[in-house]
Amino acid sequence: MEKFMHMHVEFNNMVCGKIHAYACRIQCTVFLFVSENLSKMILLYGFMQVDILSQLQHPNLVLLLGFCPEIGCLVYEYLQNGSLEDQLLNNKGRQPLHWFLRFQIIFDVSCGLAFLHGRKPEPIVHRDLKPANILLNKNYVGKIGDAGFAKLISDLVPDWQTEYKETIIAGTLYYMDPEYQQTGTVRPKSDLFGLGVIILQMLTGKRPNGLIVSVENAIRNGMLADILDKSQTDWPLVEAEMLAKLGLRCTALKCRERPGLESEVLPKLQEILHRITSTVNLRSPKLNVPSHFICPIMQEVMNDPYVAADGHTYEQQAIKAWLKKHKVSPVTRRILPNLSVIPNHSLRAAIQQWKSQSAHAKS
Repeated sequence: MEKFMHMHVEFNNMVCGKIHAYACRIQCTVFLFVSENLSKMILLYGFMQVDILSQLQHPNLVLLLGFCPEIGCLVYEYLQNGSLEDQLLNNKGRQPLHWFLRFQIIFDVSCGLAFLHGRKPEPIVHRDLKPANILLNKNYVGKIGDAGFAKLISDLVPDWQTEYKETIIAGTLYYMDPEYQQTGTVRPKSDLFGLGVIILQMLTGKRPNGLIVSVENAIRNGMLADILDKSQTDWPLVEAEMLAKLGLRCTALKCRERPGLESEVLPKLQEILHRITSTVNLRSPKLNVPSHFICPIMQEVMNDPYVAADGHTYEQQAIKAWLKKHKVSPVTRRILPNLSVIPNHSLRAAIQQWKSQSAHAKS
C-alpha cells in the first residue's frame, strides 16, 4: 500500500541510516510518501543512489528533502496544486486545466527529463513517468516527482542495440516503454514513451488505455478536433495537431524511432509555445509582476533566467558576475556546493508569455 500525505513539519538534525540531513532547523510544508515497500526498495537500489537523487535540484523536479527507510517514508517539498492526474482526470469540483497551461506543463516536464538525462557522469532514467508523478506548484509549474524507480545508467546501450539486462521491470502499465518491457534494457529514450502518452492525455483529457491508436486514427482521418478535451472550447488546432504528432513520435515502439529529447522534442515544444504565446489572449490579464519572475540580485524581471546550485533562479549575467566574486548563495548566504548554472527554460518561456500578454492587455 502506498499513499501521499501533506502536513506542516519541523526538521531538526534528521539522521536516517548512513544518510545525514543537513544540520539545520527549518519549518516547511511537505509531502510524505508512505510505502510498505520503500525499505526493500532502498535496500535494493542502495543508499548511495537515494543520496544522489536527494541532491538533484532543478525547477522542474520535486525536491526530495529526506527519507526514513525504517518506516517506509519519503519527504518531498509540498506543491499546492497536487498531481497532474488529479487536475486532469480526477478534477471534480475544480476548474479544468486550461489548454495553455497544459502546453506549458509538457514543456516543464520535458525540461526536467532533459536535466535527468543530461546528468554527468551518469544519466538518470526515471522509468515511471506518468501524470500521478507530476506535481504542480501554486503557479502550475510542472515538476517530476517520485524518482523511487529512477535508475543511474553507467553503461548506456545504443538505441539500435538490444540487450537483456534487468529481470525486475519497474514502471506503470500504459506508460512503460514496450521495448523495456520486452528486453529489460533501459535507456534515456525509455522515458520518452511515458512523455508521449502524457502529451496525448493532456490534449484529450482521456485515460491512457487505447489512447495512442485513438489519436493516430483521429489524425489520419482529419478528426483530431473531435477527440480534444471538450472542457476547452478554444483549442489552437494547428498547434494541438503539432503537439499530438510529437506525442505519437515519442510513443514509437522502438527507442531508435523516437525523437531526441534535447535535439528534437524541446526545440519543437519551444516552437509550439512561441506560436501560441504570440496569439493567446487572457480574459482577465494580471499586469502585476509575478514575484518568481524577479531576479533576486537585480530586482528586475529576468530575460535569461539561470538556476544556480542553491536552487534559486537569477538573471544569467547577474549570477555569473556574482559567482566571480562570491562562493555563497545571494539568497541564503550559504556556501554553494558548486558554481555551475543551468538555463531555466520553462521560466524563460513563462516570462516571455507574461510579457506578451501584458503588452497585449496594455494595447
